[in-house]
Amino acid sequence: MGLTDIKFPFSNARVASRRNSLTIESDRVSSPIPSSNNQCYDIPARKARHKFRSYRLKGEYSQPWLDDKRLKRTKYGNIIVWIFVLGAVCVSGYLSYDGAKNAKTGDYCLILDDHFNGIDDAVWSHEVQIGGFGTGSFDWTTADKKNSFTDADGLHIVPTLTTETAGITEEQIFNGYTLNLTKTGDGDGTCTSTDYKACSIHSNATTGATIPPVRSARLSTKGKKSIKYGRIEVTAKMPRGDWLWPAIWMMPEENKYGEWPASGEIDIMEMRGNSWKYPLGRDAMVSSLHWGPSSKLDAYWRTYGTKFLRRTDFTDDYHTFGLQWSKEYLFTYLDSRLKQVFYMKFGSKESMWERGHFEGQTVNQTVVENPWSKTGNTNTPFDEKFYLILNVAVGAQNGWFFDGKFNKPWVDNGVTAVADFAKAQDKWLPTWGEGNARGMTVKSVKMWQEGKC
Repeated sequence: MGLTDIKFPFSNARVASRRNSLTIESDRVSSPIPSSNNQCYDIPARKARHKFRSYRLKGEYSQPWLDDKRLKRTKYGNIIVWIFVLGAVCVSGYLSYDGAKNAKTGDYCLILDDHFNGIDDAVWSHEVQIGGFGTGSFDWTTADKKNSFTDADGLHIVPTLTTETAGITEEQIFNGYTLNLTKTGDGDGTCTSTDYKACSIHSNATTGATIPPVRSARLSTKGKKSIKYGRIEVTAKMPRGDWLWPAIWMMPEENKYGEWPASGEIDIMEMRGNSWKYPLGRDAMVSSLHWGPSSKLDAYWRTYGTKFLRRTDFTDDYHTFGLQWSKEYLFTYLDSRLKQVFYMKFGSKESMWERGHFEGQTVNQTVVENPWSKTGNTNTPFDEKFYLILNVAVGAQNGWFFDGKFNKPWVDNGVTAVADFAKAQDKWLPTWGEGNARGMTVKSVKMWQEGKC
């Protein structure tokens, strides 16, 4: 077959034979392609696509599907669905409006608004002791201005090494030193505990008795500012460092229903200073209630909540930690009352005793009695006045830090727990923040009592 009048399947253009090339006679752009016989072929360039037009359906044509009754039913069905959707939106909008209009937040009286231009003695007291406050923490709480002070940023509660601020040598921490906080001025504050074990200690390397290796501070409003129902907001930035335990919490003014936790405890916020690699490190806060007829039947695990931050933690910026509390409910929140951490509604019929399933439980082979049976309130023991506490503890022996994990240098039940922690200083101290960053900085505290002023 010759090259003259070759027709390509993709073109109606006439091909003319020439000496050394083929040219497709058309208005398309061509490009030469070499061939094995030294000839060139011009291939048409691709045109832009044009919109499809039917060459079969021209003019008027029948559309029988428009008369199909099923199509009309579909149309009416869609209209009905949209009517219901719009109706639901209108009803939900009205209910939201009506609920917001009728919602009563109650009257609240502001009884404390402290921005810490100083530490007001009419509001705050330092709790000075070495007993660990029931948790077995390793800090010695003082009134030393190195551990609690104010500046333009607010109140700082900062842990310091005992060897740096108390004039006690490292050797004396472990052996041969007697610390007596009952003497006025010794340890920058007189002991505030009624338990002598929390007021004095003699270090002994043989028995494992060890002077607390870290000093910190614990401030409270006990006997000065307290509320029975109301609201609290504390704006603060948390400390950075392994085994630090900052807390914003409340205790009852009186142990009316018995020793802890029978009279209750309200933890607005507590956290660990460890990094995010720890299961609940400084990117997580916990709120909880402690309650029960005895310490061995503490039902906190029934009433707690946790809130995590993403891509940051509580040491990077200030946050507001809040509590709202009434006879009907109690909840904690982070930054806004819309961001609740833990919520508890006190039942109209079910008491805390029933909620805790304490009936028939025993402690030391003795059946426990209901300490709240005579009040007639379903929210007992959370029906009395509570005061506020701000502190930064160091370590603990109550399970707050997990034994045998994440390089924890002590065992909670170990006789030498304090000494083991102190001897691991080269591991935990480098993780602590510099200067005030190793402490909790409180910008403000506000406290409202429920009811009119």
